[in-house]
Amino acid sequence: MEFKNLDPRLSRALSKLNYHKPTLIQAEAIPLALAGKDILARARTGSGKTAAYCLPVVQKILAAKDALSESSLERVATRSIILVPTRELAVQVTKFLDELLIYCSKDVKTANLAGNIPMKLQKSILLEIPDIVIATPSRILSHLESQSLIVRNSLDSLVIDEADLILSYGYEKDLQKILSFLPKIFQSILMSATLTKDVENLKQLLLRNPIILTLHEEKEETNLLTQYAVRCSEIDKFLLIYVILKLRLIKGKCIIFVNDIDRCYRLKLFLEQFSIKSCVLNSELPLNSRYHIVQEFNKGVYDYIVATDEGDFKSEQDTEDELNEEELGDNADLESNDMTRSNKKSKSPEKNGKKKLRARKRDREYGVSRGVDFINVAAVINFDFPTSAKSYIHRVGRTARANQRGMSLSFVVPKELVGQNKNVTCLTTKRDEEIYARVEKKQSLANSTIKPYSFDMNQVEGFRYRIEDALRAVTRISIREARVKDVKSEILNSEKLKAHFEDNPNDLTILRHDITIHPAKVQQHMKHIPFYLMPKIAPPSGVNSVQDDNEDSSKLGHIPFHKNLPNNLRRTHNFTHKKRKNDPLKTFSIGDAFSTNGKNKRQRKK
Repeated sequence: MEFKNLDPRLSRALSKLNYHKPTLIQAEAIPLALAGKDILARARTGSGKTAAYCLPVVQKILAAKDALSESSLERVATRSIILVPTRELAVQVTKFLDELLIYCSKDVKTANLAGNIPMKLQKSILLEIPDIVIATPSRILSHLESQSLIVRNSLDSLVIDEADLILSYGYEKDLQKILSFLPKIFQSILMSATLTKDVENLKQLLLRNPIILTLHEEKEETNLLTQYAVRCSEIDKFLLIYVILKLRLIKGKCIIFVNDIDRCYRLKLFLEQFSIKSCVLNSELPLNSRYHIVQEFNKGVYDYIVATDEGDFKSEQDTEDELNEEELGDNADLESNDMTRSNKKSKSPEKNGKKKLRARKRDREYGVSRGVDFINVAAVINFDFPTSAKSYIHRVGRTARANQRGMSLSFVVPKELVGQNKNVTCLTTKRDEEIYARVEKKQSLANSTIKPYSFDMNQVEGFRYRIEDALRAVTRISIREARVKDVKSEILNSEKLKAHFEDNPNDLTILRHDITIHPAKVQQHMKHIPFYLMPKIAPPSGVNSVQDDNEDSSKLGHIPFHKNLPNNLRRTHNFTHKKRKNDPLKTFSIGDAFSTNGKNKRQRKK
């Protein structure tokens, strides 16, 4: 199967991008979209949904312009709007379109309005009348209301990517207002990972005689993901993450999810105690820095990302409360989202002034567990268990993409172990067992199983004193200072990214995001593992992202002490050792003394 009925320029671009064979969603959706049908498509993350709607959108624009003369004023018009829930996804879609338009960039112009560009500059961009506009619903609405964007007579297609996530972010009213500025007839394409009740309502509001595509991947593709879970205490989470990363039980790149920003920095500072480098990804960082971190991670510059998944927390928590009253049968995908209730909660003023200030600093349009295209992720670790079954699916969907194998590992805290150590506790752990039961039920309905990740804890007990020392060094004050320091440095990096990389797009190696942000109290000996502490443990077999069984597990993660290197303590030790060996009090004899004196007298006479 090949891509058919496309402009030769698009076919050349696809060949350059190594898109030789369409995925299931692309093979089904592209012909229907080119025929002008309204589409509601449901497909899993990483299935190629972006190309499935970008290709027909660009193809229709090229066909419309080819039918007009070069002097026609109708050639200059905004013909397509692509709505996305997060800024990260907007950047990703824009990047894909730029690669797709490499041979026709003069004919089709794009504009990304979801970034941190001031409104005045965005209006100047819109004065050039781009063919495709990519933005979040709130940003598009503001431009439609100010009449800096007018599409009533020109719009041909409207695409809503991750429709369920857009609705869960509270954009339902914005979408209704946007429709009042659009023409009466246009093509609509909705892409969603799940078909919720809100998506069904949006379908009735937006689509006309739609074709609904509910695509299920083949069993071979769904089995590419191996899922593990381990029940442990809150402090054992840190012990296990140390053992797994330090001993390299998981090979390749890894995303570690936590549930709030403080936990993000606590884990990073904890790993720094053992010289394990990682970079953080959260809503407080500037958009340019977040995008740069993802790009560098995809290139293999960083191995570990500690990512916060707080973006979906409020909306999905309410969603899961309603699932208690529902039977998860064949229609388990139709999850109910009480949008109005979650929207009111998110808009209600906080009583605490500090919470107000903190909410303002965070980016409302941040999202990393959905839509963002992470490449070649070997494993996803749910350090903090997700707050909903839906969030779990989206997190583990960051790995085992594009026909590659991957694994997920989730830490679940039993109820009897919650709150044992208040310094390292997480508020969401109270619901771990409850949500894990829902996840297991949904996975069993999808013919998937979550295996227990178990090994002998007695083998790693020797590391516990090191873990406790490291956790004592990571205080609340150090977390707060690290947070402020990291945000400041990333803001500077973001400004450098804006100015520098506009002139030098290939020079992306001068900024690193995994530097030690708070090196105080780091004990240098902690980065080494003494031989007597090395456990004889083997990771679970059968997954490519995990060490093979034939490797010597006793050598995993061992960092030898190099005796040939200069060391003041060793030099002093050797000197004292030699000194003791030639102790004159033990080797001195009277005969030797007289013989030496006689020799000296003969030499003087001579």
